[in-house]
Amino acid sequence: MRKALRWLLTLTVLMGTLGTAGAATAAQPEAGNGTASTASTADTDIKDRLLAIPGMSLIEEKPYPGYRYFVLNYTQPVDHRHPSKGTFQQRITVLHKGVDRPTVFYTSGYNVSTTPSRREPTQIVDGNQVSLEYRFFTPSRPDPADWSKLDIWQAAADQHRVFEALRPVYPKKWLATGGSKGGMTATYYERFFPRDMDGVVAYVAPNDVVNDEDSAYDRFFATVGTKECRDRLNAVQREALVRREPLERKYAQYAADNGYTFTTVGSLDKAYEAVVLDYVWGFWQYSLLKDCDTIPADAKNATDQEIWDSVDTISGFSAYTDQGLAQFTPYYYQAGTQLGSPTIHFPSIEKKLIRYGYQPPRNFVPRSIPMRFQPWAMRDVDGWVRHHAQHMLFVYGQNDPWGSERFRLGHGACDSYVFTAPGLNHGANVAGLVPDEKALATARILQWAGVASAAVQANPSAARPLAGYDARLDRRDVEREPALRP
Repeated sequence: MRKALRWLLTLTVLMGTLGTAGAATAAQPEAGNGTASTASTADTDIKDRLLAIPGMSLIEEKPYPGYRYFVLNYTQPVDHRHPSKGTFQQRITVLHKGVDRPTVFYTSGYNVSTTPSRREPTQIVDGNQVSLEYRFFTPSRPDPADWSKLDIWQAAADQHRVFEALRPVYPKKWLATGGSKGGMTATYYERFFPRDMDGVVAYVAPNDVVNDEDSAYDRFFATVGTKECRDRLNAVQREALVRREPLERKYAQYAADNGYTFTTVGSLDKAYEAVVLDYVWGFWQYSLLKDCDTIPADAKNATDQEIWDSVDTISGFSAYTDQGLAQFTPYYYQAGTQLGSPTIHFPSIEKKLIRYGYQPPRNFVPRSIPMRFQPWAMRDVDGWVRHHAQHMLFVYGQNDPWGSERFRLGHGACDSYVFTAPGLNHGANVAGLVPDEKALATARILQWAGVASAAVQANPSAARPLAGYDARLDRRDVEREPALRP
């Protein structure tokens, strides 16, 4: 068990020339059959084509066998409704396979990684991958920051504008994807710009339609896993609150040693309780049932250090410090203005031990940033998905608490699916589905991307990823953000 980390107007600008020499473009496979073809002239000068896009500049190029990988900046309007009112630089990465391949548009909903990687749909279709940093996550933040321009429509407009800029370079089919908040982001993009993508693959995407109604989470925690595992986790969580005084002394020393402060959340006591109350949620979000063996079996007789270590491993005591919260201010702002956030109860813990309960996102955002919740935002998206979804695939994990409130399909949805991977957590993927659903999901992804062979079109059970597994590129781990951050 590993520690949960903390969580269409074109503007012409002068393009930068900073960069390094990249690896040569490899021979490209033909669509759907994996055989090699000669790289086109457009492939050999792909960097020049990317940098010819108005507003695009190069940060660096990193070599990777069989690909070219670029880290780029793209000039975006701060406000897409009023593009004359300032711009900012938004980071993008491009994993280039070939202009004759489909393209997967990936967002995590947070910062973008600048290390070459390939998401599951990219491997399935053997395509290019464009990854976008979510607006207001540094360094993709306007200066000064007008936080009212951080909303799901503005973020979707960012994606739309990137797509419009790159579509002439990558003219084949496009799929949007993302996990967790990235899955939400891909869904919102489809809702606001439904003609852009040919398909959407959204992993473990929460859907908090009514922010004040969270009983689905309580039902989940009453039945998830086994009673033995639930009892172990509940006992450690309770014991951490029983031993609040000695463990908070330890926390104060830990904060002093690391230079941590608690101005945003308000006090060390509030931060301590928030970390402890994340414990059970964090376990199921990031761990598997087999990991219950790592939880102290007799919490009452465990040492203070054993209780501390277990909570720190799962929740992380740095999470609600000013330093731990700063990176995730944009997420908490969105949770408190549009996305919503969960509240759960703790029936195994006496009320006298809980002083604050699950704290609202407002407590994790500096008071200098105004916030107002918009209850209609998620209702709008949910209604659209239920009745207008086309070529959309939602994948959830059976033991992931975030799947308690999920996207569902209704009348009007077409060629769209909601699947659940048995026994999996917040890292659920197509590969973890039962065989029939895995084959169907893979076949639909190939079909939406325009690379399904005749055999797959005739028999979905024949569907397989077109690219082989690459241990460095293909990430199979959970997209790890802190507990209570999707």
